[in-house]
Amino acid sequence: MGIGQWARELGRWIPPAALACAGRPAALFFHGVEPATADGRVQTNHHEVAAFRAILQGLKDFDVLPLSAIDDVLAYPEKHRRSLFLMSDDGYRNTLTVAADILDEFKMPWSLFVSTAHIDGGAPNPVFLARLFFFYAPPGLYDLPHLVPLRLDSEESRMESAFSGIAALRSLPAEKAEETLAAMARAFAPEALEALIERFPSERFLSWDEVRALSRRGVTIGAHAERHWPMHRGQSAEWLARQAAGAKARIEAEVGPCRFFAYPFGNTHDVGPLAWKAVRDAGYSHGFTTLSGSLSAGGNPFLLPRYGLGPRDSHIAALVPLLAAGNGRVRAWQASLA
Repeated sequence: MGIGQWARELGRWIPPAALACAGRPAALFFHGVEPATADGRVQTNHHEVAAFRAILQGLKDFDVLPLSAIDDVLAYPEKHRRSLFLMSDDGYRNTLTVAADILDEFKMPWSLFVSTAHIDGGAPNPVFLARLFFFYAPPGLYDLPHLVPLRLDSEESRMESAFSGIAALRSLPAEKAEETLAAMARAFAPEALEALIERFPSERFLSWDEVRALSRRGVTIGAHAERHWPMHRGQSAEWLARQAAGAKARIEAEVGPCRFFAYPFGNTHDVGPLAWKAVRDAGYSHGFTTLSGSLSAGGNPFLLPRYGLGPRDSHIAALVPLLAAGNGRVRAWQASLA
């Protein structure tokens, strides 16, 4: 069990008041927010409105700061025991149509990290497309490029194949992953795949006009790479540089200055030593992972920890102070990528 899961479970049983003095500053993130989700196997990136409101209610016990305060928080973490940063990844359209109004209602500043190629062309998230394949492709035996053969003929086989297949897909270099995804798409008739994608409007991305609208409302816009794909050790230095520098250039051309980067997926197997150096060399000031810990972990400013908000994390007031238990792991990982 990871630190995030451990904190999530333990936090259910500890009164928040017992941890009020134990807090450390932290970064939290979500993806999208929907009134309701139709298929949780596919819409894994979205909180439902009622659950999101419950999370924000818990965050009222903290001092939620704009990301522009990050330098002071990192320099003086003891002064910011109850300080949090709230972030959203990917750039789904529902961050404008649903989440932004709720966050305004709670008067909470937040940041949005967008994957610029998806904003440019509207192409769906690759893992969303993979999930459509695993759960909706016609039954049969599939021999996809770069993956072991897999059978989709029951709910159980689909669940097992999705679990192992998506993990294997994420480990591939980007070019090979594109070949696998193209083969997954060919399992459907073109019109059938288009209709299936339309069934899930939660997966639509913002346009640049909509990103600018959020920026005008005070949302800090950061980069989440060009294409939403892991920046792991298997990726080439050229590809990593393009993901970091290309995303920054697009955001600055469309919106304005861009200081912050969040790694797609962002866990230990998703970020390699050349990735954070590409982020540094592109001119960002900070990079955020998805490793759970507090911002008092110290170390590399391009490998900062963040906690991914679970779908029912209403006990957030007790959960957040427990995140500091992950700091040792964060420091060890940072050192391994030096």
